[in-house]
Amino acid sequence: MLKINSFKNALILITLVLPLGFILSSASTTDFPQGMLDALKTGNSLQLSKYFNTSIELAIPGKEDIYSSKQAELIMKDFFTKHVPSNFVVLHKGGKEGSQYAIGNLTTSNGNFRVTLWVKLKENKPYIHQLRFEEENAD
Repeated sequence: MLKINSFKNALILITLVLPLGFILSSASTTDFPQGMLDALKTGNSLQLSKYFNTSIELAIPGKEDIYSSKQAELIMKDFFTKHVPSNFVVLHKGGKEGSQYAIGNLTTSNGNFRVTLWVKLKENKPYIHQLRFEEENAD
């Protein structure tokens, strides 16, 4: 009788805890810091650069390479000066533990861009490793 009750208790515990683990795991892999998203939305290159890894693969129209975080911040400052953002909307995000991505649309004064962010956790902090801006065709 004791074994059956122990088994039932274990089964109940697993039934309650396992879904919670999936929910928490899922949330932690697809949540981006609001400051990161706000920096894209407002065109704040300095704020955005706080999330850059020490080196970052950056691609904007006409320019693609691996840059230091400081170089990337200056390139983004120039980009945001030429293309003043008015909105950024995340369309899709996903990933796995320690690595995540987001795809979104950036609306600017000089055209719209599809933005792809690759973020990895380093010392439990999110850092942008890759940032891509691709011009969207106005059909």
